[in-house]
Amino acid sequence: MKFTVGLKRKGKADHFLVDAEDALIAALKAKTEHPEALIMYVRPQNRRGDARHPPHAQATTTH
Repeated sequence: MKFTVGLKRKGKADHFLVDAEDALIAALKAKTEHPEALIMYVRPQNRRGDARHPPHAQATTTH
């Protein structure tokens, strides 16, 4: 499942698409990749909305 993780780093909002089993794992993966960031939200991928505002980078998966 894909989740969109919204975060704030260096005073700017950003969001990333993360492959994960659930929202908590998605948040932890994003925090691992960007430890300085503040996690604002985690939600399931919204294909229509995410197509209008595509994520800037995709978090790597670690299994």
